[in-house]
Amino acid sequence: MITPEIKNKIMSIVNVFETGTPEGRYDAIAIFPDGRNGSRQITYGRSQTTEQGNLRNLLERYVSTGGKFAAEFSAFLPKVGTVPLVDNKAFKDLLKLAAREDPLMRQAQDETFEILYFQPAQHFFTAEQFALPLSLLVIYDSYIHSGSIPGFLRTRFPERTPLRGGDEKAWITAYTKARQNWLATHKKKVLHPTVYRTKTFLDQMSKGNWMLDQPVTTQGKTIA
Repeated sequence: MITPEIKNKIMSIVNVFETGTPEGRYDAIAIFPDGRNGSRQITYGRSQTTEQGNLRNLLERYVSTGGKFAAEFSAFLPKVGTVPLVDNKAFKDLLKLAAREDPLMRQAQDETFEILYFQPAQHFFTAEQFALPLSLLVIYDSYIHSGSIPGFLRTRFPERTPLRGGDEKAWITAYTKARQNWLATHKKKVLHPTVYRTKTFLDQMSKGNWMLDQPVTTQGKTIA
């Protein structure tokens, strides 16, 4: 059973992956060349949504709440995801300011990551009849970092999900190893170092921490 405490622990671990703190840094901004055709793009917020991905959705949600900086963001909205803003200092400063000064921006981030990432991950987890907390962590992280459970990765190993008569631990282990190999050899070299995520999962599997009832240490942080 996935209790609220387990969900919070899963969120905290992924927050460490994304921004280095269990609580998540709502004002965090990073620039990576991981956009379309290797283009640079902004990643923003507690769980790092991208300029060419769901940043516009997040900002539309924030504007709709009548946030303190809604008017300023409204001027940028038509450009987000279509016109590169990666070098627009005023826009990046506004993102940071809103996260630091307006609780509605932090609320909009929480809602966005819940609706666009956690709920789809939980749907896959439930629909495929997984049950273990570590399995949900692996699946949720894949949705945050890779957008889904990519179908092409699922073809790289023979194990089946519990829904299809397979063993849960065997599938999760095989999927994690396939994802690690994919990240480590990806043509986008910026992804190569991100194998710390899958290494964290494999470490927990080796310790038998499938219930996430033991502390998890990653990136120098321990989540009890």
